[in-house]
Amino acid sequence: MDELTRVIRHAAEHAAAYRRSLPGQPVARPVDHAALRTAFSRPLNRSPADPLTVVDELVAAAETGLIASAGPRFFGFVVGGALPAATAAEILATGWDQNAFNAALSPAALAAEEAAGAWLKDLLGLPATASAGFVTGGQAANTAGLAAARQHLLTEAGWDVGRKGLGGAPRLRVVAGEERHATLDRSLRLLGLGTDCLETVRTDGRGALDTGELRRVLASGPDTPAIVCAQAGNVNTGACDDLRTVCDLAHARGGWVHVDGAFGLWAAASPATRPLVDGVELADSWACDGHKWLNVPYDCGYAFCSRPAVHAEALSYTASYLTRADGAPVGGADYTVESSRHARGFATWAALRELGRDGVAALVDRCCSLARRFADGLTAAGFEVVNDVTLNQVLVGFGDDARTDRVVRDVQHDGTCWMGATTWRGRRLMRISVSGHATTEDDVDQSIAAIVRLARES
Repeated sequence: MDELTRVIRHAAEHAAAYRRSLPGQPVARPVDHAALRTAFSRPLNRSPADPLTVVDELVAAAETGLIASAGPRFFGFVVGGALPAATAAEILATGWDQNAFNAALSPAALAAEEAAGAWLKDLLGLPATASAGFVTGGQAANTAGLAAARQHLLTEAGWDVGRKGLGGAPRLRVVAGEERHATLDRSLRLLGLGTDCLETVRTDGRGALDTGELRRVLASGPDTPAIVCAQAGNVNTGACDDLRTVCDLAHARGGWVHVDGAFGLWAAASPATRPLVDGVELADSWACDGHKWLNVPYDCGYAFCSRPAVHAEALSYTASYLTRADGAPVGGADYTVESSRHARGFATWAALRELGRDGVAALVDRCCSLARRFADGLTAAGFEVVNDVTLNQVLVGFGDDARTDRVVRDVQHDGTCWMGATTWRGRRLMRISVSGHATTEDDVDQSIAAIVRLARES
């Protein structure tokens, strides 16, 4: 066996052993950060080292600092554990070492993105003619969508933002809910629009946009088209905005609707939850994550736009040395802000092939059912679930804020499961996100028992 085969096989065996161990391992342990840094921060060797030894040293150095986010009892940050086929595809993508800039650099990577993008649009209820950019995650997807919105609305106003920049440009209105994800604000800063341009709309009791208030805000401002940012899946409650009404209101005034659907857009993949995103196809751009509910490895997200030419005009570039494949369609880096691009399409293609249409729907349905199981179990134990559990998000209070924070801390240190904390409507709450394909009812029941035990000891 040659050295390269031995090294790759050795690393894969380590990875597989780690993944097999997750159901029986603590999700997290208290970390000695100083010792962890010391394990990595040895003096750099002068002479080359044996690759097999390097792999073993890396495993030994990292093992105390790994969080079992790929396991069945990690319920923080809407993280899904990678599916087997997607994991294997990621190993192949690393081995193939492709730069997915365009079809000249990697015809296979671009073909995989094109095919997987078409499947995604079908599953998510988006127009088949929309563009699909494979990006790092929801932040990059939101930035791409808002860049396309900026490009389109300023072009409509007679301003070439790509050439002239924003100095002297017509001012754009950006309207978003008070419970928008913070990445939208960051995108506005990155795009030079700034957060002062935001006009905030209050949300209803579920955390969704109040459409009556949206109507008032749009009518009360200047008579210029607005970028309206809607949400499919409130980061705390899981609530989805009334997308049909949002699109109707914005488009009646010539505006653009961007949907931040990092995890909630996957509701469209199941007949049971599809009504929550009714009207999603009417929007102009959409952001979605793969490393959340589709359970592909980090990092992977998708930026879709109803106007592919605008999407590409906002983000693509050319140079004399950049070779394009004859007859190849627009894609790859044209729809992202990266030139050196990881070939993310392979893992997405593999995940969708492994699951199939019914499997994606079943994954969404099962996670929603398990979230309700969490809510029912913790309610029965006497604790307060404060949100309407419509998707995979559960918010739980344990009395006063200090006690809630203690319970979350104790649960994280206990290792049975892992949840984070959040602040919603002025209260500190435990935030439970059920997103992993490997999670079972038994995992939920184990987690509930641990939470109840620790809360009663708190």
